[in-house]
Amino acid sequence: MTSGGGAWDNARNLLKNGVTDDKGVMHKKGSEGHKASVTGDTVGDPYKDTAGPAINPMIKVINTSHS
Repeated sequence: MTSGGGAWDNARNLLKNGVTDDKGVMHKKGSEGHKASVTGDTVGDPYKDTAGPAINPMIKVINTSHS
């Protein structure tokens, strides 16, 4: 979840600055792609901000209890 949230944030930043797709079409702020990435970032931010810090201690507990 943490990686996914970061990927959505990076996609939004990429489209905000402008990116050309494989067909030569420029997508930038205000485009349909940018609007979709803003929605994705809205979903991704909670994943990035809450899931990552919460899952790290859980992994450590599981690793220590199963050793």
